[in-house]
Amino acid sequence: MSDIAKIKSKVSSLVNKYNTRNPFELADILGVLYQIGNCKNEGCYMFLKNHRYIFLSNKLNSLELKIVIAHELGHALLDRKQNYYFIRNKTLFLNSRFEKRANLFAAHLLIDSEYLKEYSWCTTEQLSHSLGYHLELIYGC
Repeated sequence: MSDIAKIKSKVSSLVNKYNTRNPFELADILGVLYQIGNCKNEGCYMFLKNHRYIFLSNKLNSLELKIVIAHELGHALLDRKQNYYFIRNKTLFLNSRFEKRANLFAAHLLIDSEYLKEYSWCTTEQLSHSLGYHLELIYGC
C-alpha cells in the first residue's frame, strides 16, 4: 500500500471514528498536547518523555493555526518519535518524505473529498481561494 493510500485510510478512519475533521478536537481526543505561544517557527511537533507535543505560534490567524496543527498532527500520528518544525513558506514545498506525508495528512484531514467531488468543476485556484488554503495543500488531495 502506498503512503498516499495509507494516509487517506488513516484520515478516513479517524474522521469516521471520531466524527470530526477538526485537528484541535482530534489532538484532544488522541492525547496529543498542544500549546499556543511565542514560538520562533509557526509550529513544531516534539516527542518528549513518551508524550506528543505540538507548539503553535500565537502570531498565526485561526485558519493558519488550523493548517499548522493539522500538519503537525500528521507528524504526531505518522512519525511519532521524530521532532519537526513547521516553517510556513518552506514546509509545503519541502521534498522530504516526512514533510510530504504530514502535508498529505493535513490536506486529507482538512479537505473533505465529498466537497472536492461536489465542486469538481472548479479549478484548483478557485478551490484554494474558496477554502482559504494554499494551492499546495489542495494539490495534496
